[in-house]
Amino acid sequence: MTLSKQDLIDPVYSQSDFVKPEATLVVKSLLEIIKRTLESGENILISGFGKFCVKDKKERKGRNPQTGEDLVLRARRVVRFKCSEILAGRINGRG
Repeated sequence: MTLSKQDLIDPVYSQSDFVKPEATLVVKSLLEIIKRTLESGENILISGFGKFCVKDKKERKGRNPQTGEDLVLRARRVVRFKCSEILAGRINGRG
């Protein structure tokens, strides 16, 4: 199952004193802050949840899997997520 933005808004709405438009604004604002922070190259650490890290990947050789043709993959930035030990424990039934 994929969690959508609406799936985040609904519990914020039901578990707080926010009206639906306010809950929507809270979730959208949080996601926008996360996007801007990662765009600027900064990492995000959320205690008890995990860390989003921006990594630079160098230019490298690649291959088109359909044609077998060699090509060069350009340098780019990627976001990696490393979950906290607390979250990893909960995922694996230890807490």
